[in-house]
Parts: sequence; structure tokens; C-alpha cells
Amino acid sequence: MGELPADVQKAVEKEFEMALQDRVMEETKDRKNAVEAYVYDMRNKLSDKYQEFVTDPEREEFTTKLQEVEDWLYEMQGDPIEERHKEYTERGSVIEQLCYCIKSYREAAMSSDPKFDHIDMTEKQKVLNECVEAEDWLREKKEQQDSLPKYATPVLLSADVKRKAEALDRFCRPIMTKPKPAKPATPETPATPPPQGSEQQPQGGEANPGANDDGGAGSGEVPPASGEPMETENPDSTDA
Repeated sequence: MGELPADVQKAVEKEFEMALQDRVMEETKDRKNAVEAYVYDMRNKLSDKYQEFVTDPEREEFTTKLQEVEDWLYEMQGDPIEERHKEYTERGSVIEQLCYCIKSYREAAMSSDPKFDHIDMTEKQKVLNECVEAEDWLREKKEQQDSLPKYATPVLLSADVKRKAEALDRFCRPIMTKPKPAKPATPETPATPPPQGSEQQPQGGEANPGANDDGGAGSGEVPPASGEPMETENPDSTDA
């Protein structure tokens, strides 16, 4: 088999080179997304799932490192055109997530549901203030972004919106999920023992006058705890 013409050979090499570049870019993007997902996941776990397993200094140090990794990822932006398109397609969903977060915590802080009664009003007000701050930030940034053409560098990045939602959740969740204080244990009242000799019928018709007047013996009422045994209340009954 003869050699390919020079121009055909060059075209094949060029096609192979472009395919290789596309593959490298795709793999790079996948790995970048994996690192980005790890940053978001670990940041949330530090204030939720792993909260009781990490000290405050460790949490602060790890959070700083995660922020540095996230900043490095966004400094490594690829094609500006691709990034602008990506931001445009992802921005709507992350804005909805932030709005849902704001709405949920605001409704919880303003709720009259008894399950929130144990949370102090000053703490609830802090939650409302954070919701207002996040809402104002989003409104201002969105107005700026909406005034720009699609080919302009975006000012409202999806990563910034995600960070704002995460910050709001980290602040509000410990307040609104604060457990109710445990109720103090109520000591059990010991049962009053029945009077001694209650099964014996007193002798003589006048030994227990009025015993059947109100049906007390047959009503199942427990006699007062201060009562003395019945045979000692009627010392003369044996003489009748």
C-alpha cells in the first residue's frame, strides 16, 4: 500500500490532534467538576454531618483551604465564550436554590407553629435579618447582570450564588433546628396503701354511722393518705 498524499496525511494528523485536544479538555472539565463538587460537599459537611467531629480551629483552617481551591478553579477558566454560556445556563437554577433557601428560613422564623416556640425571638430576628441581607444582595447583583448583554463578562457568577446559599444555611440551620429543652422528670407519686382492716365489717349498727350515706365504700375512692387504720378510729366497736 502506497503512502498517502502529503496534504491528506497532514489533514489526518490535524484531525487526530484536534480529537486529542477535545479529549484532554473533556477530561480536564470532568476532573474540575469533581473537585468543585468535593469543595461544596465538604464545606456543607463541616457545619452539619461532621460538626461534632471537628474543632473550631480545624474547621476554620479546612474551610480556608477549600476556599483557596475554589478560587484556584475559577482562576483556571477555559474559553471565555464557553464560560459565559455555562454561567448563563446554570445561573437560573442556582438562583432558584438561593430563593428557596431564603423563603424557607423566613417562613420558619415567622411561623406560629408550636415546634418553634422554644426558639428565642431575638434568634428568629437574626434569621430574618440574614434572609433580608441575602435577598438584597441577590436583587442588586441580578439587576446588574440583567443589564448586560450575553457576550459580556458576567457579574453574577453561579459560584457566588451557591456560596451565598451555603452561608445562609450555615447561619440559620443551627438556630431553626435547635432542639427543645428536655422536660424535667416528674417524680412518681407513691400509691396510698389501703387502710388496715378495711376488709373487716365493724360490729354494731352505730360503729360507722353514715358509712353508706354517700356510697363511699363502694365508689372506689381512695381514702385520704392522712387517715388512720379503720380499727383504731373505732376503739369502742369491740365493746358493742
